[in-house]
Amino acid sequence: MCVIDHAPDIRDEIATERLNLRRARTSDAAAIVRLASDFAICSMSTRMPFPYGLGDAEAFVRLVSAQKRERENTFVIDNGDDGVVGVLGFHQPPDAPLEMGYWIGRPYWGRGYATEAARAALGWAGNDWRRKMVVAGHFADNAASANVLVKSGFLYTGEVQKRHSRARRKVVATRMMVWLA
Repeated sequence: MCVIDHAPDIRDEIATERLNLRRARTSDAAAIVRLASDFAICSMSTRMPFPYGLGDAEAFVRLVSAQKRERENTFVIDNGDDGVVGVLGFHQPPDAPLEMGYWIGRPYWGRGYATEAARAALGWAGNDWRRKMVVAGHFADNAASANVLVKSGFLYTGEVQKRHSRARRKVVATRMMVWLA
């Protein structure tokens, strides 16, 4: 486990050719709920409830605004033209390695946004945040997420964990992957 004793000078935004990864704002809640209220989004995450409502989005924004940045960082993925298209975050459970998760709203699938955001965020994590290892998992029935993680530089560990999906209300096989800076 890698813990930094002090918060480094961490950028609040990560810019790519088409995207801006930035801190969530209270004004993002409506856009987040518009995209995240889709079962196809919630069902591929461990923590998102379904149905996903405005109260959930507002609680999410409050939660990520209070993150201890030396341990966790969450970004809204904004494409400029349409605004919020998804979310990407890093969190570190107790006694576990740093983990990355993300989602992209269904209207924006197939445009390469998830891969572009993940690559930029991992570069930021390695360079700005000085992290050397990040893990991620994808539900075994989510081939699109597997492709994003592979294209972003993750390698399979061979470990399959049983993780609970709050939206599905059941345990789902999760294939674990690792990224090394």
